[in-house]
Amino acid sequence: MVTIYYLGKSYKEPPPLSLLEKPLSDKGIAGARLGIRDNNTTGNFLDQAFVIEEAIVPEKGDVVAKAKEILKGGDALIVADLEPDDLLAVADLPEAAGSVILNIRSDRDELREQDCRRNVFHISPSYAMRADALAQYLVWKRWSRWFLVQGKTDEDARYAAAVKRAAKRFGGKVVEERRFDFDAGYRRTDSGHQQIQTKMPELTQGAATHDVVWAADVGDAFGTYLLFRTYDADPVVGTQGLQAAAWHRAYEQYAGTQLQNAFEEAAHRIMTERDYEAWLAVRVFGEAATRTRETDIPTLRAHILSDDFKVAGFKGQQLTFRPWNHQLRQPLLIIGPQALVSMSPQEGFLHPKYLTDTLGFDEPESQCRFGGKAS
Repeated sequence: MVTIYYLGKSYKEPPPLSLLEKPLSDKGIAGARLGIRDNNTTGNFLDQAFVIEEAIVPEKGDVVAKAKEILKGGDALIVADLEPDDLLAVADLPEAAGSVILNIRSDRDELREQDCRRNVFHISPSYAMRADALAQYLVWKRWSRWFLVQGKTDEDARYAAAVKRAAKRFGGKVVEERRFDFDAGYRRTDSGHQQIQTKMPELTQGAATHDVVWAADVGDAFGTYLLFRTYDADPVVGTQGLQAAAWHRAYEQYAGTQLQNAFEEAAHRIMTERDYEAWLAVRVFGEAATRTRETDIPTLRAHILSDDFKVAGFKGQQLTFRPWNHQLRQPLLIIGPQALVSMSPQEGFLHPKYLTDTLGFDEPESQCRFGGKAS
């Protein structure tokens, strides 16, 4: 029996900007449940069984205490749907040192770099990976002049830093930066569209000559409203508009429709990006157990980090982990609101080993030294 723990917290999240997007109470965990079903489909032939233990604490609950309960039985396989501070607090528990924790929520580059942990692996693409994937496409299109519009949050600043890094790596140029400081509270009121129709042209008027407006709005406070409202006739890319994503409801290439249909049948809704990442995390554990025919965590961990480990993710190639920072290598979708536009890495961006290592921090530039208590 292989037990996988889904450790999460009911964080307060802003309501969707559009009425088309419904608030979801099972985002992530629904993907993990499908992953368990898929693991057992294969496991039945090998006399292996997989179960998932759902450990989701309330908004004001103590996730560290919940983790300690899980770890009373020893090392654990954990799918972590946690914000960065909670993720690190769990990873740094002495009793978690030998566990394998798969991050499916946070894109922060620091978690893969200076704040990396030996027991933490990352299914979610980093900000750097997302920015690099989109930058490659824009440079391939010769849309290399970017007008960066950044929100007010720390996460917006982190994503904006990744955009600037991508510009230096691939030959793009951030020709101007501006910050969105307006109060977004009016956006769902009866007259909200009139205020937005005024504010967005004001925000973007008179910018330096550019090819695209690049939105850095991780929390979706304003970026969606840039589309069709900029002062000039501009494509919007970044966290809204044309995006780099691990998964999207419109994706159907490489038999992706098969996964989309299976999820909709099981969950009665579309598969979100976090659902996909949770599904993939559970499949990582399933693949390791199936290939090794073992259930002990040191063996599974060693296999996940080995050259023999590969997991299928409906992206046209097998996915593997980077040994230097435990980030999952994967192609990213370049996706519009309703259709796939491209996939990165783009043609012409070369790497001596893995083309997917052109996305994010490659080994020579990585700052990860697996510090912290779990090192």
